[in-house]
Amino acid sequence: MLARLDHLVALGVGALWLSPFYRSPMADFGYDVSDYEDVDPVFGTLADFDALLAAAHVRGLRVLVDWVPNHTSDRHPWFTDPARRHFYVWRDEPNGWTAQFRRGGPAWTREEASGEVYLHSFLPAQPDLDWDEPAVEAAMHDTLRFWLRRGVDGFRMDVIYRIAKDPALGENEPTRRHDQDWTTMQARLAGIRRVLEEFGPDRMCVGELHLPTQGDVARYVNWPEGLHLAHNFRFLELPWSAAAFHASITEFCAELAPDAWPAWCLNNHDYSRLATRHGAHAVRVAAMLLVTLRGTPFLFQGEELGLRDVPVSRERIVDVDGRDPQRAPMPWAPPSAAGPGAGFTTGAPWLPITRDAEDVNAAVQGDDPGSVLTLYRRLLALRAEREELQRGAMTFGDGGHPDVLAYRRGRRFAVALNFSAGPRPVTWPAGAWTRLSTHLDREAGTPAPGELRGGEGVIAELS
Repeated sequence: MLARLDHLVALGVGALWLSPFYRSPMADFGYDVSDYEDVDPVFGTLADFDALLAAAHVRGLRVLVDWVPNHTSDRHPWFTDPARRHFYVWRDEPNGWTAQFRRGGPAWTREEASGEVYLHSFLPAQPDLDWDEPAVEAAMHDTLRFWLRRGVDGFRMDVIYRIAKDPALGENEPTRRHDQDWTTMQARLAGIRRVLEEFGPDRMCVGELHLPTQGDVARYVNWPEGLHLAHNFRFLELPWSAAAFHASITEFCAELAPDAWPAWCLNNHDYSRLATRHGAHAVRVAAMLLVTLRGTPFLFQGEELGLRDVPVSRERIVDVDGRDPQRAPMPWAPPSAAGPGAGFTTGAPWLPITRDAEDVNAAVQGDDPGSVLTLYRRLLALRAEREELQRGAMTFGDGGHPDVLAYRRGRRFAVALNFSAGPRPVTWPAGAWTRLSTHLDREAGTPAPGELRGGEGVIAELS
C-alpha cells in the first residue's frame, strides 16, 4: 500500500478512504466487525496502519477510515457477553422488518438457547446495535476516539441512517420506515460531531445514505451538527442522460442549505462500474462531470483507469450480495511484466484481474498522454489550480442539444458534456475558448468547438 501512495499524489486527490480493515470473520468482507480497535491479520497490523497514516500525511494526503456503527459481527465480544446483551435489539417475537441484500428475508434470527430473536438489518452474522442504549452510544464514540487519537482525519460512516430506529419497533409503512432514519437521528449525529470536534475543527465525516429522496439526503448535511458530506445514491443511480443529470443536480442543490456542501460519486464498491452500466462512451464525460461540479468528488479505485466490471465464475464468487465484479483488483502493471496479479499482488489474487489488464493498468496509462488516467490527472490539476472550479457558483445553460449538459462555473469557465455516443452540436457563451477536452487532443486556446464528438466533454474558458 505504501508503494501506491505516490500514484494518489500524482492523480491529484486529497484524501484516501479505506474500506474496513478491522478484525472480522469476513462474512461481509469486513463490515462484520469483531474488534473495532485492531487490524485483521489478513491486512497487517496496527503498526502497518500507523506507517501508512504517517506516509500519507507526509505526502499531504488525508486518511478516512470506514466506521460501521449499525452492527457488529456475531463474534464480537459484546454479542457473546451476557452482561452486554442489552447492546443489541432482542425481543420475544419478530416484527415484519426485512433484511437487506438480495436474499432478503426476515431481519430477525432466533437464538436457540433463549428462544428470543435478535435484529439484523443485513446478515444474521451482523446483529444490529441498539443505539437507544446510552452504553452503546458511549462505546461506539470510544471506537471513534481510538482512531482519532492515532491521527485519522475522518470517517466514512457505513449505513449511518440505520442507527436511529423506532424504539417501539413499529411496522414499516408505505410512506414511513420505522427501521431507519428515525427522529433520533439528528441528535445521534450531533453526538458524533462532538466527538470529532474534541480533536479539532478539521476532522470530518461523510455518510452513506440510501434514502428515498434527495431531500432526505440533504437533511443530513443541512442539520447544524449533521454530516459534513453525504453520498447521494440517487445521483449515482441515474440513467445516462443529460436531462436526468440536469434535473437531479438542480434538485439536490436546491435542497441544500446555503452553507451545506455537496459530494458526488458515480462509482463505488457496491455498484456495477459506470463503464459497464453505461458504456465506454460515458467514462470520460463522467470524469469531467464529477470533477467540475460544485462539491467534493469521490473516486472508486480503478475509476481513474475506466475499469469495467470483471466477470467472476461461480466457483470464485466470494461476496454475499453479488458485488465481486466491481471489486476485482486494480491492475497496476501489465501481467506480462508483473505476473498474474498485475502488480496488485505477487501471487494470484482471490478475484480475477480484468482480461484487458495488459493495456488497462496504471503503469501503461500513466505513460499514455491520451489515457483516462491522464485525463483525470489533468482535470484534478486544473480544478486545484482554479478556485472557480472548486467553489465558484454553478449555473446551467442551454447547450444547444438535448444530449448536451452545459453549465457555468463562476464567471470564467463553461462546461459542455455530450452524453450521446454520437456527435452533437453545442452552443457556447460568447468568447469561449478551449481549455481541456476529455479526448485530450484539442489545442488549448483555440475557439471552443461547435460540435462535440460522441462521449466528449470540453471545459472552455471565457475571455
